[in-house]
Amino acid sequence: MSGLTERCAKQINGVLGCLDRVVIQGTLPTACYADGMTRFLNARHIRIFDYFDFTKPLKESIRQNAERIAAEAGIEKIEFIRKLKAFRKEDRIQEILAERGDHPGLVHVFSAMESCTSYQPWHDKQTHRTFLKPDSGKCLHYYFYFIDEELGLCYLRVPTWCPYRLQFYFNGHNWLARQLDKCGIGYQMLDNAFIEVDDWDQAQQLAERFDVRTLHRILDRYAARFCPVKQTFAEAYHWSLMQVEYATDIVFGTADDLAPVYEEIIRTAIHAVKADQVATFLGKKLHGNYQGEMGTHFHTRIEGTRIKHHAAGKAAIKMYDKFGRILRIETTVNDVGFFRHYRRVEHRDGTSSMKQAPVKKTIYSLPVLIELCSAANRRYLDFLSELHDPSDGIKQMRKLARPIRDNGRSYRGFNLLAADDHKLFLAIARGEHNISGMTNRTLQKVLSQNSSAQISRQLKRLRTHGLIKKIGRTYKYYLTKLGRATVMALLKIRQTIVMPTLAQTIHC
Repeated sequence: MSGLTERCAKQINGVLGCLDRVVIQGTLPTACYADGMTRFLNARHIRIFDYFDFTKPLKESIRQNAERIAAEAGIEKIEFIRKLKAFRKEDRIQEILAERGDHPGLVHVFSAMESCTSYQPWHDKQTHRTFLKPDSGKCLHYYFYFIDEELGLCYLRVPTWCPYRLQFYFNGHNWLARQLDKCGIGYQMLDNAFIEVDDWDQAQQLAERFDVRTLHRILDRYAARFCPVKQTFAEAYHWSLMQVEYATDIVFGTADDLAPVYEEIIRTAIHAVKADQVATFLGKKLHGNYQGEMGTHFHTRIEGTRIKHHAAGKAAIKMYDKFGRILRIETTVNDVGFFRHYRRVEHRDGTSSMKQAPVKKTIYSLPVLIELCSAANRRYLDFLSELHDPSDGIKQMRKLARPIRDNGRSYRGFNLLAADDHKLFLAIARGEHNISGMTNRTLQKVLSQNSSAQISRQLKRLRTHGLIKKIGRTYKYYLTKLGRATVMALLKIRQTIVMPTLAQTIHC
């Protein structure tokens, strides 16, 4: 997969990429927005100001259904949460599972008063229209925790107020564990991670075969079971993606194998990862009109340390050590439209065309998101691999410092400590160049003090030393493998060794 896994092959048990946390929202097409609900009432000749009388029996049916299902499962009482942050529901579920076992069926039911969207009857005196308008408030929510034969431990959150937006959760690692059981492949799990698998390659192939159609059938089945109001509207729920996490786990043999590797790359990543590189990992390109926020946060936790690179709250890449043995790189998407891919787009005039467009929120976009998030993790891991071992860059430093001749003309070497060369390296290492390449014009925007002719000579100099390559019949250049490794290693040496050392010397 990368230089890191190649260098540490003897210490690594396996590498596995898999869906992790997935949160899905279910909406009724008619009731999910105020105008739709208004038309629903009008079509049934129900007065708008009788809206609360209409929904009251529906609320009662959800409550009675929850109590009936809990009783049938042998749950004596639905547990009401008075203080939402008093404890973690997941911890309580694990306590119950320790006694109950992990066989399929209902595990527990919580109830809690939580914020929700709602509607309010309204009469406009100017237009003389009576309708429902969006509102917000608090209503009783039920959390049904259960173990599904396909997905493992899940929950469905059911509100008692209209528009009855459902929230469904499952974990891709639990789903994969079920698939490994079916194939007779042995494994060992801790929490939501595999620390041992008899056949890592087969496990990866299974992880890539996630069937969305099966997921859709499961969602419809649980919506019908836990939310009886679905029958009143006589329509199926529409399922959309709220949050998707995709994790790439590099499983080391022991904690002692991972510790020195992790300590070096996470400290280096704090200094070396910049905003434009975060954008590159996530498949974005920074430009002058970009209004979002890119940043990095480093956290020290009880379990260890974690670094998180985020993009305006819509997507993020995290890296942390899990159980001291697993180097986990995880891409989280809170707004799937943040990513773009090549797909068919329907236009208002009825025509369609293939073009780059935001990913749709439907659950059927999961295969596309798996591919995009996996690629983001891979780009991040490749970047870290180049930072992890600067020895190749150090060897190249002496070679790059010497002049080189081409067609009878001499091109001087590079000196990273020189201001001009440092600016040049920073310019060619910018993240957007990995996606669309660099040109004389794009470099002029960064190296504004240089003329077009000067930049042309710098490009020739970089090509002659083998740091960049030109795409045939174009004016675009990309960093070569040697260029990426050398530039990252040299920048790392400057930022993490030379500059801090000199700063300490001055202060002393």
